Amino acid sequence: MNRPRAPILPLAFAGALVHLVAPAEALLSAQAPPERAPNPAALVLAAAATTPHGDIEIRPLQPDSRVDLDFPTGTLSSTNGVQILFDDATLTARQIRLDESTGEAMAEGGVSLTRGAQTWTGHSLRYNFRTGDMQAEDFKLGRPPAFLAGERALTLEPIGTNRVITLTNSFVTTDDLSTPGYRISARSMTLREDHRVVARDAVLYVGNTPVFWFPYYVKYLTRHPYRWVLTPGYRSLYGAYLRAAFEMDVTTNVTAAVHVDPYTRRGIGLGPEIRYDLDTVGTGKLTGYWINDQRPDNDPVTTRPIDPQRDRIAFDHHVTLRPELTATASIHQQSDAWVIRDFFEQEYRRDPQPDSFIEVQQAWPDFTLNALARAQVNDFFETVERLPDVKLSAHRQQLGESPIYYEGENSAGWFQHRYIEGSATNDYSAFRGDTFHQLLLPNTFFGWLNVTPRVAGRITYYGDTDSAGWANLHEQTRAVFNTGSEFSFKASRVWQGNTNTFWDINGLRHIIEPSVNYAYTPEPNARPLDLPQFDTQLPSLRLLPLTYPDFNSIDSVDSQNAMRLGVRNKLQTKRAGKVEDLLDWAVITDWRLDPRAEQGSFSDIYSEADFKPRRWLTINSETRTDPSAGVLRESQTSAIFKPNSDWSFGITHRYTRDDLDLGHGGNLIGTRLYLRFSENWGFRTSHYYEIQEGLLQEQYYTVYRDLRSLTGALTLRWRDSLARNEDFTIAISISLKAFPRFKRGQDAERPELLIGG
Repeated sequence: MNRPRAPILPLAFAGALVHLVAPAEALLSAQAPPERAPNPAALVLAAAATTPHGDIEIRPLQPDSRVDLDFPTGTLSSTNGVQILFDDATLTARQIRLDESTGEAMAEGGVSLTRGAQTWTGHSLRYNFRTGDMQAEDFKLGRPPAFLAGERALTLEPIGTNRVITLTNSFVTTDDLSTPGYRISARSMTLREDHRVVARDAVLYVGNTPVFWFPYYVKYLTRHPYRWVLTPGYRSLYGAYLRAAFEMDVTTNVTAAVHVDPYTRRGIGLGPEIRYDLDTVGTGKLTGYWINDQRPDNDPVTTRPIDPQRDRIAFDHHVTLRPELTATASIHQQSDAWVIRDFFEQEYRRDPQPDSFIEVQQAWPDFTLNALARAQVNDFFETVERLPDVKLSAHRQQLGESPIYYEGENSAGWFQHRYIEGSATNDYSAFRGDTFHQLLLPNTFFGWLNVTPRVAGRITYYGDTDSAGWANLHEQTRAVFNTGSEFSFKASRVWQGNTNTFWDINGLRHIIEPSVNYAYTPEPNARPLDLPQFDTQLPSLRLLPLTYPDFNSIDSVDSQNAMRLGVRNKLQTKRAGKVEDLLDWAVITDWRLDPRAEQGSFSDIYSEADFKPRRWLTINSETRTDPSAGVLRESQTSAIFKPNSDWSFGITHRYTRDDLDLGHGGNLIGTRLYLRFSENWGFRTSHYYEIQEGLLQEQYYTVYRDLRSLTGALTLRWRDSLARNEDFTIAISISLKAFPRFKRGQDAERPELLIGG
């Protein structure tokens, strides 16, 4: 059972600033009736003593905690559980005595001190919040990846620029168990701020057995500068394989690696990699890879054999040249369209056709200037080249003291639409200059109705189109006028006493937000089919923007007379002292008053809902329905159960109807289960079943084992599809707890990482 947090209130006296923080806010609404006043005997203080560096804040942890202020001596004493906060230090103990004049605190009983990345625990501790000096008895220190413990710790005078802590009768280990399986013990150690532990006359213990003596021992509490990252396994497409990388820290901010990946059926893959974070120079990554593929197979699109000499080069760099001025470069060259799919599955799932571009952007409060250059680096990917494309955007801003607001865009560039090599469609290119300007007049009527009328104009100039297939397109100018208005309001109601244990409800608030956005654009003097298409409207499962400049398919601008109707409903309640959305549901559709030939009177109806009936259960739903045909075109529904850390279960259903533009649909159901059997064993599995094809497309099974300082995972994966042969994989992944290979939860979201993908 969670105890309620003690109230905190403000007080100032005689140069010492004492903060007493008021009780938690009433549930959801200022109109809610006040809660019963607390018992004065249980009322406690949270104090803050002003220091030259800031405020020391004291928080009681129990309803019966006491904080006493002795004004003549300037000392504070607290009992029955208290916490002190100052800068990056947090001190917690049953009893604390603080001297305001010196900033020194003496803590006893269940002491915990968190300072930066360090966490000290012990029975008693003396700590100075101003100087950082410390003296601890019977302490333990958690400073991942290492852990230390001993009888006594004392802060000494610094050596050079490093503050030094001396440790008496102590040990250091990377084993995170309460009784470590191995440790380095010494009568005296020093811990420096440069993450270095130094011990003399040290002994290595395995269990309680001494096995080695070190006259002088130095350990940096950081990742080893040289290391191997290995993932052995077997895959039916590869044969037996070993994904191996030798990594080295060239400097603090530069890491280099060499990949050596032998595959019994495909050959040996080789490639260097450099990752860096060089502050003013920028951050980035350079990767190369080459393999003489013994079984390259055929291109699934052209059916032509793939050249066995396969390679890729990837370079990504981002730099902040000065505040608000950034530059980004991304270059991705590869020998064929499928080399990333075959050897870098994780990257392929994220982006099957990586882009190559250079972009420079300067931002100001009201404007953004962007220059983008893109070229077709790989001739097997269709690309719209921009050589370059320069755009100046004016953000929505008030015009002087008037009630009118302005926003706009101006762009110019040379564009080339380059198709894949061997395509029957001819490439074409042209110069395009575009200018768009819009005025808005936001108003609020009756104190609740928001109305924003707008009027805008756009002029786009196209130069002569250079292509054999577009010889009849000469220079032309398209003019577009558009207007419209947006209406919206928000209303809410609170039911303070509405509670329900089953639904975990403690009070309810309903918020409703209807909106109507009307947009009118008469038929321009040049329709999309009369213009070269560079920024064109692509088929999408989502409802495209109705207004400009959000609708950025410049070459697809056409007539429009429509209203976008939307409504959002929220149900909120209070859980664990915090306001939480019980239900968040939005519905949106377009009513076309004058539909074009290819359009109906109504667009599809889109619904998005997030439902959280309990803290451990989350349900999400997205649907797309065609009202004219009365059919469901798309839906995605998921439910995630996570009652505790020992198990969780998720189920997802994804349905898309066959579509002339988007192609063949699907009906996929996926499940994900995690079980923790004990402190040492865990299990995770996921399945994806295609109902329409009657095919179990993918299944993962992973067994986790805690190996004290290591964690191990054995993963089996089976994939089956109509396009490729069955693919079976088994792999082993080992990770140091001190330096885990994956971020928390990353292996669950991207299980292909466990097999070296």
